[in-house]
Amino acid sequence: MPLFTDLSYRKIAVKVLPAFRDLVAKNAKVEILADGFEWSEGPLWVESEQMLLFSDIPNNAIFKWTEKGGKEIYLKPAGYTGETPRGGELGSNGLLLDKTGQLVLCQHGDRRIARMEAPINKPEPKFTTLAGEYQGKKFDSPNDAVLHPNGDIYFTDPPYGLEKYIDDSTKAAPYQGVYRVGTNGKVDLLVDSINRPNGIGLMPDGKTLIVANSESEKAVWYAFDLGSGDSLTNAHIFFDASNYAKTTPGGPDGFKIDKAGNMYATGPGGIWFFNKDAKPLGRIKLPVASSNCALSADEKTLYITADMYLLRVKLR
Repeated sequence: MPLFTDLSYRKIAVKVLPAFRDLVAKNAKVEILADGFEWSEGPLWVESEQMLLFSDIPNNAIFKWTEKGGKEIYLKPAGYTGETPRGGELGSNGLLLDKTGQLVLCQHGDRRIARMEAPINKPEPKFTTLAGEYQGKKFDSPNDAVLHPNGDIYFTDPPYGLEKYIDDSTKAAPYQGVYRVGTNGKVDLLVDSINRPNGIGLMPDGKTLIVANSESEKAVWYAFDLGSGDSLTNAHIFFDASNYAKTTPGGPDGFKIDKAGNMYATGPGGIWFFNKDAKPLGRIKLPVASSNCALSADEKTLYITADMYLLRVKLR
């Protein structure tokens, strides 16, 4: 698998290979847009406001970045609204816009999928729960989510936001789930066999769901076909990076899929590029663990959250 050459942190020279020529410019480089975060996650490009939103999970905050203003606090609290002090990863994680343009958050601390009840350009910590439990059992810590064209939200629920992780006394379900919440509020459990479901995405036709497993010993992206009634069928491995994870820090986490079905995925060593047929095209090597990425509306810019940094790559 061809790798990009890591020359320095602020500028990573890219040797463009034939398979990348439609995705990455020859002079592409990685830029640091902002730093100083505890753990940046969940980037979301908001075209109407020309801003990037992203979570800083331990700080229970969402930041925004714009070309004019740089980094600014956007919303706090973002993931935990309780009054009892608590530790752990309590903030928001994945972010998305619903079909009406309202902000939807994966809230670790409040253990729910929630919608912000305020305009996107006038944020307030006022939330409505879209999904908080399944069959009377509270979620662990909803991590990442994707919007189906029909308005349904698919999301993952690993234990990372629980204070004592997998051994937390408040953990309600004996498994880690992948769920769907419909526009009618009904919650369905789709998968309970992935130990650490994390990043999640849909192919452009809405017929294939991809789920990342963030276990280092089983660093795998899984694929599922959406059958009748949106049931999942034909479970199979999209790509197995377990051998890379044995010697390279990081694992499958958040990812994005462009309009052509190419996937830009955080994984061992940096950002992995796959085509729609799961063929690995290359990787941007990063010296710190990356957590997620987002594409601009024109798909010419890739934003990356990585440890304490917000990064940008102008692809073309």
